[in-house]
Amino acid sequence: MAEPADDDLKDLPLAGLHAELGGKMVPFAGYSMPVQYAAGVMKEHLHTRSAAGLFDVSHMGQVILKGADPETLALAFESLTPAAVLGLKEGRQRYGLLTNATGGILDDLMFANRGDHLFVVVNAACKAADIAHMRAGLPGIEVEEITGRCLLALQGPGAEAALAKLAPEVAEMRFMDVGYVSLAGAECWISRSGYTGEDGYEISVPDDAAEALARALLDDESVLPIGLGARDSLRLEAGLCLYGHDIDETTSPVEAALQWSIQKSRRAGGDRAGGFPGAERILAELESGPSRLRVGLSPQGRAPMREGVTLHHGGEEVGHITSGAFGPSVEAPVSMGYLPAALAVPGTEVEGALRGRLAPVTVTGLPFRPANFKR
Repeated sequence: MAEPADDDLKDLPLAGLHAELGGKMVPFAGYSMPVQYAAGVMKEHLHTRSAAGLFDVSHMGQVILKGADPETLALAFESLTPAAVLGLKEGRQRYGLLTNATGGILDDLMFANRGDHLFVVVNAACKAADIAHMRAGLPGIEVEEITGRCLLALQGPGAEAALAKLAPEVAEMRFMDVGYVSLAGAECWISRSGYTGEDGYEISVPDDAAEALARALLDDESVLPIGLGARDSLRLEAGLCLYGHDIDETTSPVEAALQWSIQKSRRAGGDRAGGFPGAERILAELESGPSRLRVGLSPQGRAPMREGVTLHHGGEEVGHITSGAFGPSVEAPVSMGYLPAALAVPGTEVEGALRGRLAPVTVTGLPFRPANFKR
């Protein structure tokens, strides 16, 4: 998908702060976004792994589903996703997928049970289509796009201590808990989650309080501003998918190795099996396996193999890389891509077409670096 012309890009509410912090702005999902700050991508990545990083992810979509009793609301949303919504406890969040009629992925998202409504966070590039899809597919349910709120992510082993200085109660939250906390004089919606493989929080804060909150967090010497460059290398080391690259409308959840996001109740034999778009294909792949799989890939040497590199085995092209970069924490290049199921076994040797030659690549398990969540 081509990025809009610079004149058509939307500015983040905190654009002035990013400029003050030396953020290098680039087009991303229709927004002008900071790709890095003065420290640079490598230091930002390693700082997030060792201390805490603050990310502005306000480009993402925030949506509330309401207008029905909790059971009706949960069952309605289950008609659009293979995830189990019914049974998710109040104050808890879950990863899910929107699927299409052919079993492909329209988007990946987070949804939280907040009692009388569901709070859903979707990807920026997909949010208009996602909201239209939800409105069309959820008759009788109010689908409200939330505007006027920034979304900040505080990630890293130092995130709890940094945020607890402002609100001590956040230390009691577990991974995937959600709640309401007063920060910078405003009610914030907080989850203990993120997309880096590290412990941390995502914070929805009113626009008019966002700068004060960001500055308060950055006043802590353990917290640095982090851009898109390090966000990408962090999620890649964590084996996490980027929509439009590692997953898309042609990719099934099982091919993408995201079957863990489909709970037993929605699978064959479960009490609410199927009933979501593409269930025939997805349930069949859960039973018999897909023809291809997303895998981790470790290129030999120091040169990264990036998106689009073709993979070869036995003289034939057999797959391709969907994400690739140098992994600062593992001190080696890391990639993800798709291979036929027979080759998607850790230890299998394939080759990547790099600069006109075939270079060795080893299939490896994911993630490249273990997660550091607070369970």
